[in-house]
Amino acid sequence: MPLEPALPTGYSLLHAPLAELSGLTWHQISRLRQDVFVVEQDCPYPDQDSRDAEPATAHLWISSAAPGGAARVVATLRLLTEPDGVTRRIGRVATAPEHRGRGLMGYLLRAAIQLCGTAPIVLDAQAHLEGWYGSFGFVKNGEEFLEDGIPHVPMRLMDGAARAQRR
Repeated sequence: MPLEPALPTGYSLLHAPLAELSGLTWHQISRLRQDVFVVEQDCPYPDQDSRDAEPATAHLWISSAAPGGAARVVATLRLLTEPDGVTRRIGRVATAPEHRGRGLMGYLLRAAIQLCGTAPIVLDAQAHLEGWYGSFGFVKNGEEFLEDGIPHVPMRLMDGAARAQRR
């Protein structure tokens, strides 16, 4: 079953655990995250952590194939399972600057929500994106906090059964 309606021409949406990623794909995902979080947002921190390799972690990404060129990762997010074994966490949400404004992250976010099935989903949104995540049904569920000097808000999406009743 496809995860999402057709993407714009030239893009592909994929997902896999780290153990199934090619070296090149993992390099591109890691590089994109580093370019966005460490360089662009000036937040020097060790982006790659042990959670990337957890068996239940799914990496989702969108690739763009340049005419006559190889596919390149242009957007990504990470989907974790929280220690309670039920709740899922979306994080490491990044899009290459030259591919922003095309709705690509919306495709990834909807695919991640679909992969979660009926599980509750949490994320820590950059505060200026609270409304955008809200458009997908996420609600603020705590106080604003600073992470690496950037204001964030904890958000939660109701469990799948409740989501299905709202449709």
